[in-house]
Amino acid sequence: MLCLLLAMALWGSSFIALKLAFAELPALWVIFGRMALGSLIFLLAWRWRGALEYRAGDWKYLLAMGVCEPCLYFLCEAIALQHTSAAQAGMVTALMPLLVTLGAWLVLGERTTQRSLLGFAIAIGGALWLSLAGNSDEHASNPLLGNFFELLAVLCAVAYTLLLKHLSTRYSAFFLTALMAFIGCGFFLPAALIYAPVPAQLSLKGALAVAYLGVLVTVGAYGLYNYGVGRLPASQASAFLNLIPLFTLVFAVLVLGERLNAEQLLAALLVFAGVMLSQWRSKGLLPAGTLD
Repeated sequence: MLCLLLAMALWGSSFIALKLAFAELPALWVIFGRMALGSLIFLLAWRWRGALEYRAGDWKYLLAMGVCEPCLYFLCEAIALQHTSAAQAGMVTALMPLLVTLGAWLVLGERTTQRSLLGFAIAIGGALWLSLAGNSDEHASNPLLGNFFELLAVLCAVAYTLLLKHLSTRYSAFFLTALMAFIGCGFFLPAALIYAPVPAQLSLKGALAVAYLGVLVTVGAYGLYNYGVGRLPASQASAFLNLIPLFTLVFAVLVLGERLNAEQLLAALLVFAGVMLSQWRSKGLLPAGTLD
């Protein structure tokens, strides 16, 4: 639980670091830089990779996990943060626990309740209201478009979480996090060379933002999250994701000076209300071995 809490704080701060980095460097080079730094750290620490129990056919799940996140996830998030504010993007991530629950119901056949489905609908409505109520300013040039791409990024993260839970019984958190960094590095380098100009210079602020993303977020946050998911039920671990919008909003206000208007604050409360409703558990006896 402590690992997940620290991971959420780091992820919440990553939206601010990305906004700062994107102001200095092309998005594709920012993402490649963080993946390259993460890959280097994992290579230096490879001796501590843990046990690997490869099972025939796992390559499909491992590859799909890497394609969902970081490849598609970071592409969508990069586009999102160029059009919406860090605070609004963080609020959209509040939908992830609900989408994990919905995905487990549809894909894995896990049972869900009408209360969870109602909470899901309320939170979706709140996220849409949050996007439509956004005003164009220096922090968010097109909130509706940006929040739409952030939602696509969240969907990729949901698929990543479900695949991660499936694979975590056979592979260590270190290996799965390292694989994610290696795949991202191999994907974003050619993309950056083809579609983005090579940065002619790098400011200290840009370099520090990329280093923070590569070391503390790519290695630290993902490593902590993968460790936590491997040791708790997916639904329980995903509930910690509700903290990301809170951390993001606090950091966005303190570091970037962002603000939500009154209508957006009401919409954000609606998102949280839907999330809390979906996560509500009635008191009662639990089956043996069930964590709640």
